Amino acid sequence: MPDLGRRPSADDLLVLLAVGRSGRFVSAADELGLNHTTVSRRIAALEHALGGRVLTRVTGGWELTELGREALAAAESVESAVRSLAADADGARTLEGMVRVSATDGFSAYIAAPSAARVQRRHPRLAVEIVAATRRASVQRSGVDLEVVVGEPKVLRARAIRLGDYCLGLYGSRDYLGEHGMPGTIEELGRYPLVYFIESLLQVDDLDLASNFAPMMRQSVSSTNVFVHVEATRAAAGLGLLPCFMADRHADLVRVLPERVAVRLTYWLVARAETLRRPEVAAVVEAIRETVREQRETLLGLPATG
Repeated sequence: MPDLGRRPSADDLLVLLAVGRSGRFVSAADELGLNHTTVSRRIAALEHALGGRVLTRVTGGWELTELGREALAAAESVESAVRSLAADADGARTLEGMVRVSATDGFSAYIAAPSAARVQRRHPRLAVEIVAATRRASVQRSGVDLEVVVGEPKVLRARAIRLGDYCLGLYGSRDYLGEHGMPGTIEELGRYPLVYFIESLLQVDDLDLASNFAPMMRQSVSSTNVFVHVEATRAAAGLGLLPCFMADRHADLVRVLPERVAVRLTYWLVARAETLRRPEVAAVVEAIRETVREQRETLLGLPATG
């Protein structure tokens, strides 16, 4: 039963908001400048006032109960009211704080970084942290607000948003192709070594399947980092299966069999629904989507239009 003599504290509700968004007491404590014990005590006080559990333990963290989701809606109203007091000279809401994004290496450099710069120009008090990692979507999104992954993720208690497609192509350096010749068919690729991911360490199914067009190609230089793939290909280590939006930036790389080797993959953004409702997170998501739209032809390896 709720404690009829005690109303939920606004401070306790904001603590629940932080835990609900991160899924972890430690992350919420860091965000709020509190210690883990204080966060635990505030949640206990809120549950006592509401007369029920607002969080339930899951693998790797915490999830909101039905009562917790109801309390979270009230917490978001409290946060919105507090934020409304912080406005610029024109009366627009001032966004501040930090948003952490996890994304693949190439996306981090060529999509997330310019998107973060766009956010900074619009909201100078909002910081964006970019964690470069090529992996599948996490079960618990603790420590990051947004994840960008390759391939449609299978996630629970989270939203998956399709950002857009990109293309992998086969490339060789001009010097390498001058020495070894240009392959004319898929069958001829068996004479060439492949520069790509380390198969045993690759966590992303779509990327793992991408090289199935030429299973006879032997591995040359392999790495978990796509920038290594690009530079190894430029250094004549073999033919590289590279994102077109990265390889096409280098005049010394030549596309091989473009009509036969064009692997189309999709970037997806994953986040908790409550995280996406944060105005600062929404600003970062919108900036990312703008950048993806602007670079659509580049991502697909198409000639620039206009």
